[in-house]
Amino acid sequence: MMVMELNLIMVSTLSMILFVIGVYGLVSKRNLLRLIFSIEIMINAATLNFVAFAAYLGSSMSVAQIAGVIIIALAAAEAAAGLSLILEAHRLRKDVVVDQLREMKG
Repeated sequence: MMVMELNLIMVSTLSMILFVIGVYGLVSKRNLLRLIFSIEIMINAATLNFVAFAAYLGSSMSVAQIAGVIIIALAAAEAAAGLSLILEAHRLRKDVVVDQLREMKG
């Protein structure tokens, strides 16, 4: 079995693909749950790119890993807040389609 070394171009390409998938989901979907998932994919792509560049530039990996964990924790908090809003919208409207929720403006 051949082991392939991951270089910066490969990791950046993966990060770019993940980010584009997230942007596509953010632009094309109208379901709030899918929008939250798209934002999470974009945040994970940015985190992956951040850690890859930190490793490439030779800075301390512990600093990059700590920053990556902090970013993931903030993304989890964002997802929890978003999911609570989605649950409340579903309780009130029985649907979580963005276009219908715009009518709820006060």
